[in-house]
Amino acid sequence: MKLLYLRMILMLFISLSASAEIESSRLPIIDVHIHVYAEDVRWDLKIPNPANGTKMTATNEKAHMQATFDEMERYNIVKVVAGNNYDVVLRWIEAAPHKIIGSFAFDSPGDGNLDFVRAEHKAGRLKSIGEVGIQYQGLSPVNPEMEPWYYLAEELDLPIAIHMGLTRPGSVYDSNPNYRVSLGNPLLLEDVLIRHPKLRVNVMHAGWPMIDDMIALMWAHPQVYVDTGVISWALPRTEFHRYLRRLVDAGFGERIMFGSDQMVWPDSIGLAVKGIESANFLSEKQKRDIFYNNAVRFFHLGEK
Repeated sequence: MKLLYLRMILMLFISLSASAEIESSRLPIIDVHIHVYAEDVRWDLKIPNPANGTKMTATNEKAHMQATFDEMERYNIVKVVAGNNYDVVLRWIEAAPHKIIGSFAFDSPGDGNLDFVRAEHKAGRLKSIGEVGIQYQGLSPVNPEMEPWYYLAEELDLPIAIHMGLTRPGSVYDSNPNYRVSLGNPLLLEDVLIRHPKLRVNVMHAGWPMIDDMIALMWAHPQVYVDTGVISWALPRTEFHRYLRRLVDAGFGERIMFGSDQMVWPDSIGLAVKGIESANFLSEKQKRDIFYNNAVRFFHLGEK
């Protein structure tokens, strides 16, 4: 009986060791789209992950940070672009300065002070603008209130990430009454790009589900990249792969970036990683581009 017990322990150890070896063998990944939050109501709601029903385990800012760092280590994610609450972003930078790329997020153009953003950039803490969630406020990217932000992004050569695409089904009837699907059409960015040709724009969630318009915009404007965002784990896998394959087949494999859109469910990072890894139509080079190389180029991470 003791021998059988020892064998079981040994087999478990071998299994765990093999699993750890597989995870540690992953090549580095850059996640260009995660969220950080202060001590607000979302921790009290304890909503399970909508993709797999997993119970929400992070119940405060500190626990959320640690759980996210654990997932980053598990999947060899060496850098993340963190936004949402900028005060919290600064705390994450302090905790892991070499892993966190600070980003200034807002939903309404009047929510942020441009001089503050300029000062934070000069101090070396802020390296991106986004998530820009104006779609939730019923605003188009061509709204005149956005012009100062575009000029600032050009002036400082900061990439700007704009939410274009889906939100929680039915949220327009409760938490996001101003949200409109039509305001997520990627073609709304065209006049912005023409007026501001030096902008580096990341269309979050790759503009799902408007694939034809997304392809048309990327074809005409080489400065436009996309991230995979929430579609990499919240949509049915077959739909995500269909959308991703259209972008790749159209020739844009070098302008797609991995973004988990990790919110309050750190396990969504792994779901998002596996969403890319399981795409059998991608070559190993295309996977490396999506997971790492494209973000290095877009965020100028190879520069001193």
